Parts: sequence; C-alpha cells; structure tokens
Amino acid sequence: MSALSIAITARLGGFDLAAEIEAPAGITALFGRSGSGKTSVVNAVAGLLRPDAGHISVGGHRLFDSAAGIDLPAPRRRVGYVFQDARLFPHMTVGRNLSYGGRHDADRIIAMLGLAQLLDRRPASLSGGERQRVALGRALMRNPGILLMDEPLAALDAGRKAEIMPYLERLRDETRLPVLYVSHDISEVARLATTLALIDRGRVTRVGPLAEVLADPSIAPQFGKRDLGAVMAGEVGGHDPIDDLSEVRFSGGVLVLPGRLGAPGSTVRVRIAAQDVILSRTRPEGLSALNVLEAEVTGIRFGEGPGAVVGLRAGAAPFLARVTRRSARVLELGEGQTVFAIIKTVSVAPGDVGS
Repeated sequence: MSALSIAITARLGGFDLAAEIEAPAGITALFGRSGSGKTSVVNAVAGLLRPDAGHISVGGHRLFDSAAGIDLPAPRRRVGYVFQDARLFPHMTVGRNLSYGGRHDADRIIAMLGLAQLLDRRPASLSGGERQRVALGRALMRNPGILLMDEPLAALDAGRKAEIMPYLERLRDETRLPVLYVSHDISEVARLATTLALIDRGRVTRVGPLAEVLADPSIAPQFGKRDLGAVMAGEVGGHDPIDDLSEVRFSGGVLVLPGRLGAPGSTVRVRIAAQDVILSRTRPEGLSALNVLEAEVTGIRFGEGPGAVVGLRAGAAPFLARVTRRSARVLELGEGQTVFAIIKTVSVAPGDVGS
C-alpha cells in the first residue's frame, strides 16, 4: 500500500489541476516552475482547497473521496504544515512554540532537530535556520499522519540551508512519516527526496524514484540547463588528507570528490549536473580530471536548439550528459554504445552531496 495516494482534478481560475501521485514513505518532492500548481496540490492534501473530483489518502486513510462523499475538515486530517515563513509566536519561548498543539514524542523530536539549547529563547533571537527547525518540531509534535513542507528553505541563504539540511535528512531517515515537499531548487530536491513528482502547468507529468526520474533524458524540457542532472548513491571509501578529497565507490566505479564527505563506509548521494559531464568514445589519457567512468548510452533526446541530452549508465547507476548536436553527430552516439564520461572533481558543489 502506498503511504501517499493522490488522484485529483480541480479547476483553478484559468488553470486545470490534474495530479496523480503514488508514493512510499519518505520525502516526495513536488518540483516545477513557479505557478505550476505545487502549492495547490499541498493545500488539497491539507484540506485548504477542495478538489472537484478524485481522492486523497495517507497511510490507507481517506482524507478526501468525491465518489464516497468523504471530505474531512482540515483540523481532522492530522496534517503538519511547515511554510516558507516559520510563523512562530513571537511572544512565546521556543519550548512553548514547540508544545503548541501537542507534545507527541517531544524528547525524541527535540533531540533529532537539535533544539535542546534553544528552548528558553524567543524567535527574534534565532537564525532563519533555527526558526525553521522549531517550526518543523512544532509540526511533528502534533503527531501528524503526513508532513507538508511548502518551500521551507526558500527564504534562507546558502549558509542557513546548509545548517538545516542534515536535520531534514535525519527526519527522512529516522521516521516513517510521509512528507510532501515543495521546492524549485533541484539541489535541495536531489539531496532530500525519496520520490520525485514533476508538475508542469497543473499536471503531474512524471512520478517515480528520485534517481530514476532525474536520469531520464525525456524530462529535459522541464529543467533549466543548470538544473538538469542525476543522482548517484555510493559508499565513502576513504579520504586523502593532503588533497582534502574523498573517494566514493558505487556500482560503476569510483568518484573522487572534494572535502571529507563522511566516515568510511557511510553512504552518500551525489548530484552530477549534466552540463558537467564530457563524453569520449575512447578512454582519455593525460587529463587533469580525476573521474573517468565507463558507461553505456541508454538514450538520446535532441532538443529544439543546438543541444542534446544523453542518457548513460555506469554499473547500475543512471546519469545524464548534456552535449551539442554536433558532438553527438561527430561521436556517432547511439543507444547501447560504450563511452567514457569525464567529470571534473571541482564541479561537484558541497550542496550537491548529502547523506
């Protein structure tokens, strides 16, 4: 049984919403351009927007079913909602903000989100990342059946995002709570999501496991040139203390990446941008790039302009490369061919690596 099941339609002004999502526990990210309908889907789950038809269920419990006449009011839906703005009560301490509405599993939630040292402080004295952690803790203490997060990091600068990311990863890994997460930042989605749902002009166009969806060349039209890229998961093999580099082993070989990415044996996921992958038909020699992966071409999508997106697979790991039409023609790329993918170590940013 899916942890989250949505199949709804609604007429919203000049825009038709048609969303079908089946997802397991974990973080289901809704990704799309501004105005594509992401928040409308979240509000339908929360009970703040009534669909014209369809159903919404969480953990097998129906929140809305037009055919059966079910439409639970928002207070009965056991939903935790975290907004872009933390919306804390300024006159209350962190402790009182957290307990507002419930104290379910309070000690574990406070420990998981690192809030113990903040309990006596007021929101005005907190950083943006700390305020969002408190808002998240407050939502969890309501004992929700699902957590809704609508652009929760959009108002934070890069430093505050880096501060809160590990806590969101812990939430994903340590609970079985389904989370519906709205974002337009693909690096954020790539680090956090279990399932990815793409939405475009009111329609969910693709749903599936994150790595599978991101590595599909056909999704290219929904992404900007800098956003297109895939995710690889691997195990930290070791560190080079002189160069401050880490080796990450995965089924298709080894990636050398900047920084200390975790203890040896720990698992990380790495986002590789398609524009940072160079292809060669023969194994290159004498390069400064440290990463050369032997890969199979799984498909090619030619766009309307001069570009082409090449689907690749190294071992069991799918990923993408963005090249020009001319390069694809000169290399005579075709499905099933063996190529060598070159990835510069320094092209992988810290924000593209997560646990």
